[in-house]
Amino acid sequence: MQETNLIYVNMKRTLGLILIIGAMVLGYLGIRDLGSSSTSVDILGIELSAEDNKAKEMAYVKIGLGVVALIAGVYLFGKKSK
Repeated sequence: MQETNLIYVNMKRTLGLILIIGAMVLGYLGIRDLGSSSTSVDILGIELSAEDNKAKEMAYVKIGLGVVALIAGVYLFGKKSK
């Protein structure tokens, strides 16, 4: 019975670590996509800018999923067994 509990705890910690790593990847991709979703051009002293709202929306979704995955990963990784 003790072995089963130990395996269960190790699986939860491993899943938590995977979620934390996935959160960092999603956060990086979201921030990178957010930065590249808009461009600007300076013509004759006038700055023209364009934004891709769909790409910006997807970047925010990635960042949001990253935050959720980070919270879940920290919870699973740090939770003590009974």
